[in-house]
Amino acid sequence: MTNSPALAYAAPLGRILLSLIFIIAGLQKIPGYAGTQQYMDAMGVPGALLPLVIVLELVGGIALLIGWQARITACLLAGFSLASGALFHLLPGLGMDGMASQAEITSFMKNVSIAGGMLMIVALGAGPASVDRKGVAVPAE
Repeated sequence: MTNSPALAYAAPLGRILLSLIFIIAGLQKIPGYAGTQQYMDAMGVPGALLPLVIVLELVGGIALLIGWQARITACLLAGFSLASGALFHLLPGLGMDGMASQAEITSFMKNVSIAGGMLMIVALGAGPASVDRKGVAVPAE
């Protein structure tokens, strides 16, 4: 299995799939700028940060997609995923009983899972078919 063609495609495919959520989210914020800014303000996050969010999502997503500075990018996107998950899903989802709704917990856990995937890239690098080309080789069994 260590010399399987599947292994050669796993890292690039994983990077592509992880990058898409950021690229698409960044692109969607541009035409919906005013609404997104109002939503951020309503959630207690300064709407003035929106340009930085868009840049991080777009530039970070594209950098991850092509595997450029993948470890640094993945570290930044992991932190962003955890922070945005806490700020927009976990904390606001807490009800009077101190419990978050199932939908908010699911959304928060999505962000936690994305951060987990990013941390795998931090640990293992971009893998093959990347600009970095510094992926960790899979040891032979």
